[in-house]
Amino acid sequence: MKLGVNIDHIATIRNARKINEPDPLMALEILKQAGANQVTMHLREDRRHINDFDAKRIIESSFLPVNMECSINEEIIDIICSLKPHRATLVPEKREEVTTEGGLDVIKNEKRVKKAIEKLHANDIEVSMFIDADFEQIKKSKELNAEMIELHTGKYANIFLALNTNINLTPNKLYKNINRMTLKKELKTEFNLLKDAAKLAKDIELEVAAGHGLNYQNVIEILKINEITELNIGHSIIANAIFTGLFEAVKKMKDIINGKF
Repeated sequence: MKLGVNIDHIATIRNARKINEPDPLMALEILKQAGANQVTMHLREDRRHINDFDAKRIIESSFLPVNMECSINEEIIDIICSLKPHRATLVPEKREEVTTEGGLDVIKNEKRVKKAIEKLHANDIEVSMFIDADFEQIKKSKELNAEMIELHTGKYANIFLALNTNINLTPNKLYKNINRMTLKKELKTEFNLLKDAAKLAKDIELEVAAGHGLNYQNVIEILKINEITELNIGHSIIANAIFTGLFEAVKKMKDIINGKF
């Protein structure tokens, strides 16, 4: 299984002081040496972390394929086309959100998504759709000629967190008053939904990735879904890098993916 490392939060740390360090570009060689298979980053409309200058330098310099997350905003799509990453992953985007919560509604945004995919394909850029584990969204993604889907694992990660901590840290304290037996059932239900969604996607010849909220603990169950061939993980790796260094943080995740835990 491939590991894409999302480096957005290196830029988040830099932007906290509005200076020039740490530079996300410096992560590239470390990611490669530590066993990462892909560099992932999100060029948001508000440029809250990665900016255009970062994206251009990283794509031009990366020893690894670059997966560029982006909204379906026409201006952003034009920028992605000019940068020519290996892949574009289309995601929903709201200015007020802390991070991307929930998958892109491909059906509701069909015309805009179709136009974005066609433009990206015309520029030789593969397309992945960041979506919830919803069968109709998966089928629509295939219909619109995406090559890949990335299943949003945020709900799974939130339930796992609520079940495995004494402090409720999930968004809006979603699971604060739910008993542990119910949480266990919800976690199993969500896992099975991800598993069934991944199988459907593979059956209709879509590649399957997964990401959002995955960390060193909750990723172990996700690894049991054989249809998933790629994970994109950022926050947990960058957070651990503060204490262990980026090389060790990436290597630890890659070791877990390879069954060394």
